[in-house]
Amino acid sequence: MNVVTAPAEMAAPVAKKEKPPLNGVNTPALLATIGVVAGQPQLAKFQFRAHGQWKAGTHMQGTMLGFSGAGGEHAHKAATMAHSDHPAVLCGEDEGPTPVEWILHGLAGCLTAGIANIAAVRGVKLHSIEAEVEGDIDLQGILGLSDKVRNGFDDVRVTFRIAGDAPPETLKALVAQSQARSAVFDILTNGVPVSIAVEA
Repeated sequence: MNVVTAPAEMAAPVAKKEKPPLNGVNTPALLATIGVVAGQPQLAKFQFRAHGQWKAGTHMQGTMLGFSGAGGEHAHKAATMAHSDHPAVLCGEDEGPTPVEWILHGLAGCLTAGIANIAAVRGVKLHSIEAEVEGDIDLQGILGLSDKVRNGFDDVRVTFRIAGDAPPETLKALVAQSQARSAVFDILTNGVPVSIAVEA
């Protein structure tokens, strides 16, 4: 006697629930972007640019507008003008933060953006993020008074105060993951080749 067994019913695929926007992050767009770039790695190649123009003394005005990436040229919705200068105590006119302060700002901005994105993907609602960034520098190097003192920071410290709908361990893990993925943290801690050309 032949026994015919009906094939077991296949379980219907469970649709992945789309993560909603959170913390001001368009989470669906972020995850879609990651998916597209995973399939087309060439889209991950970006070039960011800044133009600097000397004003007077130690004052420079920088402009950030255009960049390339995702297979084409792009422009920010508006040009950003950023000024750098030295304070009076360092013989400047204090028309803007020092260049090294902009570095600290860039580090805080990069890490904070990462925290917000990662929290959104992990479903953690944030209430606030504050970053305190300090960099210690000995000016004997840049003033040419000692060749034993480096020109840049000796030490940089970042302290986050973060609040959200998650236990402290989860919030700390967000910061750790942001650090692991931060472009500016990578630049500062691993270095990057820099070439300088002169057209005179």
